[in-house]
Parts: sequence; C-alpha cells; structure tokens
Amino acid sequence: MIHSAKFRPVLGIMGVCVLAAWPLVMSTPYELRLFTLAGVFAVLTIGYQFIFGYVGELSLSQGAFFGFSAYVTGILSVKAGLGFLATFLATIAGSVLLAALVSIPVLRLASHYFALATLGIGQVLLLLAIDWQSVTGGAIGLSGVPLPRLLGLQINRGWPLLIFVWSFVLLASAVAYQTKRGLYGLACHMVRQNVIAARSLAIDPGALRFAMFLLSAAMAGVAGALYAHTIRIVSPEGLDFKVMISCLTMAVIGGRTHVWGAIAGALLVVHLPEWLRGFEQSYVIITSGILIVILIVAPDGLAGLFDRFLPAAVPGKTSAVFAPEALRRAGPAEGLLMPSETPILAVRGLTKTFGGVHALNGVSFSLMRGSITAVIGPNGSGKTTLVNCITGIYRAEAGEIVLGGNGLVGSDSHEIAALGVSRTFQNLRLVEDMSVLDNVAVARFRAERATLGKAILTGRRDRMLERARSHALHVLGQLGLGELASAKCGSLAHGTKRLVEIARAICLDPMVLLLDEPAAGLNESEQTELAGHLEALAARGLTLLIIEHNMEFLRSLATHMVCLDYGELIASGRPNAIYQDERVIEAYVGRRHVAEIGT
Repeated sequence: MIHSAKFRPVLGIMGVCVLAAWPLVMSTPYELRLFTLAGVFAVLTIGYQFIFGYVGELSLSQGAFFGFSAYVTGILSVKAGLGFLATFLATIAGSVLLAALVSIPVLRLASHYFALATLGIGQVLLLLAIDWQSVTGGAIGLSGVPLPRLLGLQINRGWPLLIFVWSFVLLASAVAYQTKRGLYGLACHMVRQNVIAARSLAIDPGALRFAMFLLSAAMAGVAGALYAHTIRIVSPEGLDFKVMISCLTMAVIGGRTHVWGAIAGALLVVHLPEWLRGFEQSYVIITSGILIVILIVAPDGLAGLFDRFLPAAVPGKTSAVFAPEALRRAGPAEGLLMPSETPILAVRGLTKTFGGVHALNGVSFSLMRGSITAVIGPNGSGKTTLVNCITGIYRAEAGEIVLGGNGLVGSDSHEIAALGVSRTFQNLRLVEDMSVLDNVAVARFRAERATLGKAILTGRRDRMLERARSHALHVLGQLGLGELASAKCGSLAHGTKRLVEIARAICLDPMVLLLDEPAAGLNESEQTELAGHLEALAARGLTLLIIEHNMEFLRSLATHMVCLDYGELIASGRPNAIYQDERVIEAYVGRRHVAEIGT
C-alpha cells in the first residue's frame, strides 16, 4: 500500500493524460458523440456534488433542473430563434430562479422528506412538458435545436463539439474545486457530518444548503443546455426519473465529494453499457453487477478507494500566530480579571416541557464574567436540557435568557453562537475523518466569512484558511495538543477527543463557554491539567458553565454551583455550602454520588 502523498500529483497528471488521449483512439462519430455526452453528464454530476456531496442532502431534483434547462434552450433557440449565448445565459438564469423558488418550501425539510419533496419537482415538470403541447411539443418534443455558434464560430459535430463540451467540464471542475477548498469547504464538510455541531460553531446550515442548491441548479442548467445542443432535440425523456438515477449513480460510483470522481463516474456509467452491448440481452444484468461490485469494494466511490490507498497530505503548521481573544484577554491586575458584579448571562424563569413533563421548571440563575459555575444534579434532572435551551437546540416555553443585554430565547443555535456562546457536547461531535487542526479551524468560519468576497476577488482564499489554522494551532498549543494537529480525530483516544472539542469551542472566541461533562474519559492527571487550563481561561475573562458528575474535579475548580432536581433549581451558592445543603444531599440519596456529596 502506498502511503506517501507525493505520488498523488504524479497520478493526477497521468489521469489527465489518459483522459486527453482517450478520444484519440476513437474511430467513429458515434464514439465521439458518446464521449461528448459523457462530458455533459460529468458537468451535471459535478453540479450534483454541491448539494449531495458537499452538504450531504439527498436532492432528487437535479434531473428535473437538467430537463427543464434543456427545454428552455430548445424553446428559445427553435421557437424564438435566439443565438447560443443568449439561450445559454437564459437557461442558467432560469434554472437558478426555479431552484430559488423551489428552495423556499423544500429546504425547510430534512432527511427523506427533503428527498421526496425534490422528487415531486421532476414529476410536475414532466406532466407540464407533456400537456403544454403548443410550447413544448408534447410527448414528441422539439426537434431542430441548432449546434452552438459562439462569437461567429460554428461548433460542428465530432471533435469541435467534443472539445467545446469538455471545456465546460474543465470550467465546472475549476468552480467546484474553488468552492470545496479552504475554509468554506471545511464548513460544508462540518454541515454534512454533524449539523448540530456546525450550528454550535456559528455556521448557518440553511445558508450553505441554499447556496449549494443554487450552484447545483446552475450546473444542471449548463449541462441541460449542452445536452440540447448535442442531441439537437428536447423531449420528456430529459425529465424522466432515469436521468436522476443515472446522475445519482455517477456521483456514488465516482465519489460524492471529489471532482475527478464525478468525471470518472460519468465516463464509466455512460460507456459501460456500450462496452457490454455484445452480451445482447445480458448486458443490463452484467452492467448492474459490475456497479454493485464497485460499491461493495469502494463504498465511498472510486475516489474514496483512491484516498484509502493514497491519502492526501495533512496540513502543516503555518508561520503566523493569531492568539484567540479568549486566551489573550487581560485585565489590569497582572493580566487577571476578577468576576464582575454585572451578570454576563442571566437565566430567568426558564421552563421547558416534553409531553407535559417539566424538564425545566422556572430555573433562574446568573453567570458573572470570569466565573466558573458548575451545574450538578442527579441523572434526568435537566442539566443537558438547560444547556440545550441556552444554545438554541431546544426552544423554551417560558422564561428569558439574556447575554449582555441580548435576549437569546427564540434565536437559532448559529445566531446564539455568533453572539458569543460556545459549547461542547456530552456525546462527542467531532468530524472523525478530518484532522484535529481542521476540526478546530472550522470554528473560525464565521469570523473569516466577512473577508470571503475580498478573498475571492483577490485570489487569496488560501489566506483565510491559513489564518484559521494559525488561530487553531495556538489554541491547540495552549491545551497541549499541538503535536496532534495533523492526526485524524478518529484515531484519537476518547479523552483526547474531549480536549479537541474544548479547543474547538474556545477557537470560536466566546464570551461564555458551556462544557457538558468535560472530564468524562480523562484520567486523573488529564483532569488536573484540564482544570488548570479552564482556570486560566476564567482568569482572562472567559465565563464557564460546567455540567459535571465528577465532584472531585469540581471541588477546587468551581467558584459557584447550582443544583437541579426534576427540572427545578433546588440550591445555588458556593461549593462548600452546596455540599452541605440538605436538599442537595436528599436529591442524591440512593444515587452513586451520595458519598461524594457528603464528604
């Protein structure tokens, strides 16, 4: 097995050479036409990767946008007599406009509901194409779509048309590569793998899904226009669900997140049936069998198989260092900040019910700047529900949550995170196939997003990722994780993953950090080290709210404690007073922590 990333560019160049040489061995116009159609479907599949691959949404409307675009091109060129450039631009605009209108209802849905809703789009367009005979030609369709003519140059069949179509494949590949790379690509990857974690990092999944949906439709518009000019007829066949199935197969077989995977998948799916035509009636079964074998051997597609045997280079360290605000805040007293008298976060009368059961019932408390507040209580007392309400995962039925004068109740998770509330999770939410460095660096997406437009115009998008990684490296170094920056998160021990998630939350530069059982999985020395890091953060002004069952971990760390039981706050005060409170002891009677509470 080859593990060195230095061979990847060599194999990439070889692949481009093979792709360029492939048409040279073709001897018939039919073979050239087949290769041209493979280019059309490569563009379609590259576009489909935006929504299906990059943000992980199973959209079944790509074929509908493709057929719709072919009809727009056919109608404008045959009936209106417009030239290629006008029809081409109108087709892309029409496809994007249709996607924008469709996105209003369907992007509110998730999972299989989203897939079913997008499937319906194609069926509506198919019925419209068949019934609107005066415009679409009905079941027969429209014939006589001219070959493209651009800037006075006629693009004829054969080699000219092949080169013309594949030039768009190169252009689509460049757009996809620029979209995928950098911090924007990391944010998309985070949304695809864990949408809740993405929201906690001030990433708006809805905005990313909308952008990817429009990009996929735009690419379908390009492919549909090229398809109409290539086959020179548009018919309801272009809106048939088989087109969507073919596109989905190409994306899965090639690799849903790799540009070259889309090209490989299109070439294979288009040509494989033709290569097996000699088997007559059996070729369909053989084709299906080959595709199934590929999926079994390479469940992540051909590109995923390539990555397994030839992994990409891991990100290296950058030279610049950007100290995050949470770690560089300093006050006048030798860099330390004492807790203030004004609450930075106030919870008042918070109530949350599930089916009539009060998970939280009128909970009220405040967090002072620089304080370390522990939330304790038996299992099922509402501790995690409290954090989920503060961070917007759950919507409280009553009460207020105020952060520095801003009300948080009713706000989405990503909006709350953007205001300065960061968190970790009881169940880890790291992206295991990403490096430690990129898992942390993605927290800088919102901070760097403001410079995205300028970076695109100046061609310096790499600088955004470099700044984010430098920021992340500084945080990782503060937590003693600098040497693990290039490791995949999936290869780390559970306790180390806890620290990485804390580092990611800190990298957001929050005012308030909520930690859900941060000491879980850490040994005694790691707990001591973590407590030291948290005390240092609090001394520099970061406010901490910690849910924890480990009382020994909290004993010397917490400056304030609140205890919940059956969703109600039963005690609040200094740790020593909480340990001796009869209501707290009673809440723990018969539970495993009673001995710790009584000491």
